[in-house]
Amino acid sequence: MALVKQFSKTKSVCKVTFTLPSEVVNEAKKVALVGEFNEWNSTATLLKKQKDGQYKASVELPIGSEFQFRYLLDGTNWINDEAADKYVANEFTTDNSVVVL
Repeated sequence: MALVKQFSKTKSVCKVTFTLPSEVVNEAKKVALVGEFNEWNSTATLLKKQKDGQYKASVELPIGSEFQFRYLLDGTNWINDEAADKYVANEFTTDNSVVVL
C-alpha cells in the first residue's frame, strides 16, 4: 500500500496517488477508493488495475486539509491503507485511514 503526494507549485492542491498491491486486492473484481473527498460514494473513484497487478487511483485534494478514507473491495470488504498518515475511529467501531496534506 502506498500514498504518493505530489504538491502543485502553482495551485493549492496536491495530487495523491493511492496504490494497493495485487496481494491485498486478492481476487476482487471492483476496487473503490471511498472517503470524505467523494462523499463516501463507492462508485465515484475506482482504482484501475496496472500491468504489474497493482491497483491505482489519483485524486487532487486541497492543501492544508485532511481526509478520512477506506478502500472497498467488491462492495463488501472494507480495508484501511497501511501507509495512511494516521487513523481515526469511526461510528462502526473500526478505524478510517486519514491522508494529511
